[in-house]
Amino acid sequence: MASGKEIRTKIKSVENTRKITRAMEMVAAAKMRKAQDRMRAARPYAEKIAAVAAHLSFASPEYRHPFVQKREQIRRVGLIVVSTDKGLCGGLNTNALRLAVNQMKKWEAENIGIDVTAFGNKGLGFMQRMGANVVSHLVALGDTPHVDRMIGPVKVMLDAYVEGKIDALYLVYSRFINTMKQEPALTQLLPLAGEPDQQLEHHWDYIYEPEARSVVDGLLVRYVEALIYQAVAENMACEQSARMVAMKAASDNAKNVIGELKLVYNKTRQAAITKELSEIVAGAAAV
Repeated sequence: MASGKEIRTKIKSVENTRKITRAMEMVAAAKMRKAQDRMRAARPYAEKIAAVAAHLSFASPEYRHPFVQKREQIRRVGLIVVSTDKGLCGGLNTNALRLAVNQMKKWEAENIGIDVTAFGNKGLGFMQRMGANVVSHLVALGDTPHVDRMIGPVKVMLDAYVEGKIDALYLVYSRFINTMKQEPALTQLLPLAGEPDQQLEHHWDYIYEPEARSVVDGLLVRYVEALIYQAVAENMACEQSARMVAMKAASDNAKNVIGELKLVYNKTRQAAITKELSEIVAGAAAV
């Protein structure tokens, strides 16, 4: 059995760890509210531009953008993986990266090449260890996503699609359901694959000013940027929620461990006192 001093040292160590986890829990709770508000504020715009782009894919315009043209054969795909820069957020990154790996295995089984763009340090490190072909990346996202920083890595994929180097573009991220639940999601960005509105008898058509090319080009690039921004915003909300829950669980576990160690310490101290009393009584009887 460990000595009383060793047990006291363990108790002190666990108490220090609990202070850290409690502080991280409170910080994550404060950041979580801001991240959720930012995510909810971006959702209406992302949903609306996705709906407009979906209707555009079924329209009969005078100009068809490469983003709405499906390729006859898929030889190579692009995959944008959104993860966090820091850990200690439960299984958030593990679940998203597992979804990405399973999809990559399916593509490899069909002899389809894969190019990867990684957002977040965890996803970048994982893809590099896997030996994936990482063509662009962005780390140190911070607590607030900025579209101007995302344009560079995303443009690498968009240019590759326009040039025919890749035939489809997919996005993997964590979708925010509520504070206790986050789900990994796989979304196809390109080619634009919208579902026609069942309530419309006819597909929508548009009149463009000043010309179709400039309007459609700008709209579809903004469409991709908006969906990626929304994915990063949702991933950040998921990160803070998952970290708050994980740190709360760690604090509760530390509290239980401290209680168990104190019980062991008290038993050890009681045994030592009993042993000393027995030795005193035995010595007195011998005298």
